[in-house]
Amino acid sequence: MNVHLQIEELILHGFAPADRQRIGAAVEEELTRLLVEQGVPPTLATGGLLARLDGGSFSVSATAKPQQIGRQVAQAIYKGLGR
Repeated sequence: MNVHLQIEELILHGFAPADRQRIGAAVEEELTRLLVEQGVPPTLATGGLLARLDGGSFSVSATAKPQQIGRQVAQAIYKGLGR
């Protein structure tokens, strides 16, 4: 199955603007991994279009690296797709 997932806008509060590219790359990498390893959630399997997805909130340490943050963001997105 081919999946095309496009995120128009990702809003993250409380992170350094300089980290946005690295966080975004980590989100893409982790979402790809989750979709391959855990499968496509039913909301996307039928060609669903979501106008908005609330991934909820999560906590990260003040010393978290952008890649760690991106992985957590992707996991929250994936979890939100399964709701």
